Amino acid sequence: MYPQLLWLLLLLPFLALLKGRSGKSASLTYSTATLIRRIGVPTRSMAGRMLLFLKLLALGLFIIALARPQYGRGTTEIEASGIDIVLAVDISGSMEALDLTLNGNSANRVDVVKSVIKKFIEERSSDRISLLAFAGRPYLVSPLTLDHDWLILNLDRLRTGMVEDGTAIGSAIAASVNRLRDQKAKSKIVILLTDGVNNAGKVSPEIAAEAARALGIKVYTVGVGTQGIAPIPARDPFGNKVLAQMRVDVDEPTLQKVADITNAKFFRATDTDTLERVYQQIDQLEKTEVKMKKFEHYTELFAWFAAAGLALICIEQLLSNTKYRRLP
Repeated sequence: MYPQLLWLLLLLPFLALLKGRSGKSASLTYSTATLIRRIGVPTRSMAGRMLLFLKLLALGLFIIALARPQYGRGTTEIEASGIDIVLAVDISGSMEALDLTLNGNSANRVDVVKSVIKKFIEERSSDRISLLAFAGRPYLVSPLTLDHDWLILNLDRLRTGMVEDGTAIGSAIAASVNRLRDQKAKSKIVILLTDGVNNAGKVSPEIAAEAARALGIKVYTVGVGTQGIAPIPARDPFGNKVLAQMRVDVDEPTLQKVADITNAKFFRATDTDTLERVYQQIDQLEKTEVKMKKFEHYTELFAWFAAAGLALICIEQLLSNTKYRRLP
């Protein structure tokens, strides 16, 4: 492109002014114009102006054509970062405990965890992420995907009571590992969040962790909730909903061991702020460069402007030799 040539367009008004002042040299001279003033046709008096306008417009189009205008269309592709993540979330009955806060209000653990995980997903736009929920057994909520809007939609649907109650930590790790074992990603991680003790399933957490290590998969573990007594919604003998103070325990030694076996880390979150910082730390620990490819395609517009200018010149010549023919 030669955009500097467009400055020549500024000359067009001056050319029009000069042409208008000088006019065309007279073919016939009269001592006075009074005699021929009556025979002048008003409609034809605009002929010179219109023909001049066509010439200047054509010249302007030729100048634009010389500047080589282009129409560009660019696309940017973002390659996946090479990290595959499985988010394993505990949805057992104890996750109904109201010992956390959300937007300044008391909230159960499930709602707070969903809110924090949503932010985590939004920050990992170039990662393939899968969502797995578990209680008495694990079940797949979403396979690995880059469609994070769809992933968050499925996250919002999580609630307690979707499967039989219990806390199958070992089975959840094993199921998560199974989702990652055949993937070709450079880095594969599981982030397992629970508030209890492994009391269901057929696989122990330690054995599942050993399988993860053998496949090069890290398992970050997060224990959430207060330790000891927490208020949990329950039903009284009359069917009314009440808050019962129940004991909840996080098996910290087992979660720490799982993390150690897989060369990952264990985190403890007793409130909402701590839980948010936990996911921020994991986000920083598992970072890699994202490759971007930018493609640009340009369409040359030179021919369009040149053709339009040429068409105007042809029209000007046609008019000047037919309808607007003048005396020689």
